[in-house]
Amino acid sequence: MLEELSVKTHTHSELVDITGQVQAVVAKNKVKDGVCLIFIPHTTAGITINENADPDVKRDMLMKLDKVIDWKDSNYRHSEGNSAGHIKASMMGFSQSVIIQGGKLQLGTWQDIYLAEFDGPRTRRVWIKII
Repeated sequence: MLEELSVKTHTHSELVDITGQVQAVVAKNKVKDGVCLIFIPHTTAGITINENADPDVKRDMLMKLDKVIDWKDSNYRHSEGNSAGHIKASMMGFSQSVIIQGGKLQLGTWQDIYLAEFDGPRTRRVWIKII
């Protein structure tokens, strides 16, 4: 089975928590045990897993990425002007796998799944494949 989520982003760069939506797909499909593959079919957005307790972690991640990968680098050749978004998305990665046990995503106490937007705001697709 393949499910698709639609996720709206609201700013140029942000981390959007999609854990609840992914868990809802697992529950809807009545999966008790397996693996959940979360994939984003875009080149300027990624999927990552990170801390869910302190919002400053998301802020710090985005701040450091902006410091390391400058949006205005005059050496970029890509004509669309979003080379930094492509680089950041590649660094985050385009998929994550999470174990399902007892019908629940097996994430650590402080972990959630995030869509990492680097060229928004947009509406992004996220594909969920349960194995």
